[in-house]
Amino acid sequence: MTVIVLTNCPAGLRGFLTRWLLEISAGVFVGNPSTRIRDTLWEEVRQYAGQGRALLAHTDNSEQGFTFRTHDHAWHPIDHEGVTLIRRPSPTVPPAVPTPEPGQPTGWSRASKRRCFGRG
Repeated sequence: MTVIVLTNCPAGLRGFLTRWLLEISAGVFVGNPSTRIRDTLWEEVRQYAGQGRALLAHTDNSEQGFTFRTHDHAWHPIDHEGVTLIRRPSPTVPPAVPTPEPGQPTGWSRASKRRCFGRG
């Protein structure tokens, strides 16, 4: 079983893949080509993807039973003791609480205090 997922790729590449694989959703192709055809398709995808991204997952004789390859993707497969895992980039975390501008009051407003603690 082979699955190829395309994101932001040319329409011609999608049409090319429909010769050997079935497009079950926009940019998602599945099928059962031979190993030689699968490798040839992946080389074509890598060559013609342009600015797009691609992911190939296929069955393999490994502990997981499958393997995958990526092209121009932010997530990268890594081998960890014989198991393939995906390494995602660390997100840049914005500050939890924005710093107030100078001269702007901090804390709860009077209206908020009245709502929470009654009208007193």
